[in-house]
Amino acid sequence: MACPNCNRLERLLYAQISANSAALTSAGLQSLGVNAGLSNAAGELIGPMAAEETIKAGRAVGRGAKRKVSAYNRKYKAAFKKVAPRYKLKNGKWSAGGFKKAVKEAHRIAGGKKR
Repeated sequence: MACPNCNRLERLLYAQISANSAALTSAGLQSLGVNAGLSNAAGELIGPMAAEETIKAGRAVGRGAKRKVSAYNRKYKAAFKKVAPRYKLKNGKWSAGGFKKAVKEAHRIAGGKKR
């Protein structure tokens, strides 16, 4: 069984990481009741990870509105779902060359390449 400080630190780290917070500094951990030596070590280890998570979150937020799905894309998606089981084995894997054949047939059904 781990010591009470280790258990507390582990719970705090999981809570901070799951909340995607960049407040994982040694001072922040000390304010939450973790002793100084342990919080300094954890702050050095977690700091770069928290900064990386913040950068990822910033990229995800700044994407803007989703694109509109085209009519052809909807038709192709439906056709592919309809055709795919024919080219799969009983265990769910694709048969040899099956994916390529399914894509080609789905495009044919959806009405692609009308040039």
